[in-house]
Amino acid sequence: MPLWQELPLLLIVAFCLAVLIRTFLVQAFFIPSGSMENTLLVGDRVLVNKVLYDIREPQRGEVVVFQGPANWAPENQVDKDAGFFAELGRTVGDLVGFSQPGEKDFIKRVIGLPGDTVSCCDVQGRVFVNGYPLDESAYVYEDSPLDATPNPKQCTARRFGPIKVEPGQMFVMGDHRGVSQDSRCQGQVPIENVIGRAFVILWPSDRWGWLPVPDTFKNVPRSASGPMGPPGAPRVTKAPELPLVPDMVLAPLAVSLTVSTRSARQERLRRRQS
Repeated sequence: MPLWQELPLLLIVAFCLAVLIRTFLVQAFFIPSGSMENTLLVGDRVLVNKVLYDIREPQRGEVVVFQGPANWAPENQVDKDAGFFAELGRTVGDLVGFSQPGEKDFIKRVIGLPGDTVSCCDVQGRVFVNGYPLDESAYVYEDSPLDATPNPKQCTARRFGPIKVEPGQMFVMGDHRGVSQDSRCQGQVPIENVIGRAFVILWPSDRWGWLPVPDTFKNVPRSASGPMGPPGAPRVTKAPELPLVPDMVLAPLAVSLTVSTRSARQERLRRRQS
C-alpha cells in the first residue's frame, strides 16, 4: 500500500490495540497526590495489572488502584469547566491509558482482608493485623502523630480500631500516613471496586522499579473467621508472587508487531529493487 494509505491504517490499528490493552490487560495510571509518598511521587506513572484479580483476590501489602466508594472524599480534583478540546484530549488519553485519573480513583496499599482485625497502636506506634505487628519502616513516610486525638472524619491521628474487616471488603492505607485519607477515617473498600494491582513504576525513567509486597506481610497470621481456613490451621501465610500476565501477553504482541512491520518493510524494499 502507498504510505499515505498505510500510515492512517497503522495509526488506527495502534489506537485499537492500545484501547484493547487498556480495557482488558494493563493500564497506565497517573499519581495525582502525595498519599503514597515516598513509594510513589506526584507525577509518577505506574502500570496496573487489570486481569490479576480475575484470577485471585488481592493480597495484603499489594498496591491497588480502586474506585472510591460514595462516602470517600475525592483525592483528585477534576476541572469540570474545561473546554471542548481539553475534554476531547482527556477522553482520548483515557482510552489509551495516559490521562489523569478521575476524582474517585484512588491508589493505596492493602493492609487488611475480609475477616482480619486491624488496629493501631502499641507503645512503638505499630499497626497490628490479627495481632501481628507490622514492620512498616520500609515504606511508611511521615506517620501520623502518636499522641493526636482520633478523629472519625480526618486521618490525622495514628491510633484507630480495632476494626474488623467485613466480608467482601478490604482495609487500605496510604504510605504517607500524615496526609493520606484512607480506611482509617473513610471506611472500608469493596473488593469489587478494585481496578487492578500497580506492579511497576513506568515513568519517570529514573524511578523505574517494581512494587513488591513488603516482607512483613508474609508473616501475618490468618484470621480465625477469614476465608483461609478454620482455627488450628497453619497460621502463617505467604503472599503469592505476582503472575507475569502483562509480560506474557504484551511481549509476544510487541514481537509479532515488530516482525510484521519489518517483513512488510523488507517486502516493499524487494519490490522496489526488482
